[in-house]
Amino acid sequence: MFKKILIANRGEIALRIIRTCREMGIKTVAVYSTVDAESLHLRFADEAVCIGPPPSNLSYLSIPNIIAAAEITNADAIHPGYGFMAENAEFSRICQEYNIKFIGASPDMINRMGDKATAKETMKKAGVPTIPGSEGLLNDIEEAKIIAKEIGYPVMLKATAGGGGKGMRIVNDPDEFAKAWNGAKLESKNAFGNDGLYLEKFIEEPRHVEIQVIGDSEGTVCHLSERDCSIQRRHQKLVEETPSPIVTDELRRKMGDAAIKGASAIGYEGAGTIEFLVDKHGNFYFMEMNTRIQVEHPITEQVTDSDIMADQITVAAGLPIHGESRFPNRYAMECRINAEDPGNNFRPSPGKITTCHFPGGRGVRVDSHVYTGYTIPPNYDSMIAKLIVTATTRERVIMRMKRALEEFVIEGIKSTIPFHLRLMDNETFKSGKFTTAFLDDFDFTGL
Repeated sequence: MFKKILIANRGEIALRIIRTCREMGIKTVAVYSTVDAESLHLRFADEAVCIGPPPSNLSYLSIPNIIAAAEITNADAIHPGYGFMAENAEFSRICQEYNIKFIGASPDMINRMGDKATAKETMKKAGVPTIPGSEGLLNDIEEAKIIAKEIGYPVMLKATAGGGGKGMRIVNDPDEFAKAWNGAKLESKNAFGNDGLYLEKFIEEPRHVEIQVIGDSEGTVCHLSERDCSIQRRHQKLVEETPSPIVTDELRRKMGDAAIKGASAIGYEGAGTIEFLVDKHGNFYFMEMNTRIQVEHPITEQVTDSDIMADQITVAAGLPIHGESRFPNRYAMECRINAEDPGNNFRPSPGKITTCHFPGGRGVRVDSHVYTGYTIPPNYDSMIAKLIVTATTRERVIMRMKRALEEFVIEGIKSTIPFHLRLMDNETFKSGKFTTAFLDDFDFTGL
């Protein structure tokens, strides 16, 4: 087992890693930028090293600075958490060069899963369902029509250089093709200087459901069931829950088996997540793989009696995992508490917290690094806490979450607490019958 781990991150995830390391008898090194000198994770680590000024590229994204900090403190491993360096293949490679264990995926795994085309092809060969569509770019509209007829309408035309929803068109039948084709080509050309298009089956009423996987160096891969991450705004998750309201026992088994196939196909080691889109018919399709620990991992821990962080460290040390997949034995939900103004398009709200009170009681967990008097810097992600509640039914989870949110006090800045409170009272949300587009029509007035 490792003797000392450097945490190449900040905020709540850094504190989360430190806590697990303490329980495992491992010394820790915290790194920080000058603006994070008062961050809570520094107080609980065994050592702390300043790695630069506030800009991320000069501190938390500076490979030379992080490696230097690891060398001067004699750390034998680096945990990147999530974000920043967690899926940086070059950083993973350099750690290998310096004989420092990177607690995450290998450079090859990161590269293979980071490129969407390669990841999709890899999963397809492994027998994991992928979204049907064209093999590469379309040559002309006639080819697009032939493929659409084969896979069935509706279909989606997508710009190969796309982003932000530009160069995308839904086509419901052959009569709509010409207008959609010309519009997507023109918009893509104007936005990206590239009018190349590909085609995919349009997923009707999609849900975003992911499977937590863990693999070890002996080739064993297991899963810890699913998380539903469909409540999101601009592709940013706001609420996660497990088990998913739409996943049956049979679908859970199929998705779990598919996730294990996919992770096994690349010899995956460590904690990772296979993300799927699930349509209204219960069909699921591979979307992407995250080769790191996820923000929302605590809800899986709560319902499977697991410590995913400890598993991740154990696997990185070359030790085997238990090898058995686990299924939820109760319900859990996580609300991301962000320093944002939900009534003003979720605009960031950095500043000094004048009052901070965390909720408590049965089934309530708060993962956070903030406190009364703490100043939230404007330089980094705006998430300041994760509120996780657990109960025996989804209905009780929602009631407990509402109670915990009412107890949660953050003053001096704007936060997403008012949004979450309104969400807990929303009848569609409470029914569990929503899609990834749910927040498009949500009432944000007065928040």
